[in-house]
Amino acid sequence: MSDVLLRLERLEVVYHRVITAVQGVSLEVPRSGIVALLGTNGAGKTTTLRAISGFIGLDDARVTEGAIVYGGSRIENRAPHRITAHGIALVPERSKVFENLSVAENLEAVVPRPGADRRRLAESIYELFPALARLRAREAGYLSGGERQMLAIGSALACAPDLLLVDELSQGLAPVIVEELVGRLRRVRAELGTTILLVEQNAHVALDVADYGYVMENGRVVLDGTPERLRAHADIQEFYLGAGGGERRRSYREVKQYRRSRRWYG
Repeated sequence: MSDVLLRLERLEVVYHRVITAVQGVSLEVPRSGIVALLGTNGAGKTTTLRAISGFIGLDDARVTEGAIVYGGSRIENRAPHRITAHGIALVPERSKVFENLSVAENLEAVVPRPGADRRRLAESIYELFPALARLRAREAGYLSGGERQMLAIGSALACAPDLLLVDELSQGLAPVIVEELVGRLRRVRAELGTTILLVEQNAHVALDVADYGYVMENGRVVLDGTPERLRAHADIQEFYLGAGGGERRRSYREVKQYRRSRRWYG
């Protein structure tokens, strides 16, 4: 990929100095692109995002090997506020908003990057998410799940990031709400030029919006490619896109080993 904004080079993350959660992960995110990171629970996706954003330090974890290169500079193991100042913002999987503050107060609580126009940022967020403009006086605790997700994305955009990290956009939301959020992310990229790294379990959602995708399992990248290549891959069809049926949802590795055994014996 040309004009790479973010590059992970054989990244390793260790919790409590003994538990390796991410092993040798390498990926690239091009400027103004949307890249998806697919995988099931425990695959290492969220740990990867938290390593990029600096929040793994709060979990007694560190990048022990490899590098996180952003805009040409290495940023691994830096504090979250320093990484935010570099232009990276995270939309977390949980604890997305301040429930006792209004929508407007949530956005006002964010400290944007130096030199950013706070008023213009707020106007852009309300234009991208008209529902937030209508609900600006409502306490965040009374918002629906979709509205909270919009506010979480808006709060991250209030930091004026060049790179937006989104952890589980679709989790717990109705398909119609997810479809709307995907459309908003496309507008974020098109109108603000923001680069997006999206973590998702829902392959249909991720491959619909992304320019490129990586599949993680057990802390490693096991496959990558364009959405067209990933959709056409037999293992991805069976495991992530539900083309194989069956009573028990097997792991990607099980599917891959099964297909290899069929080729070997059959």
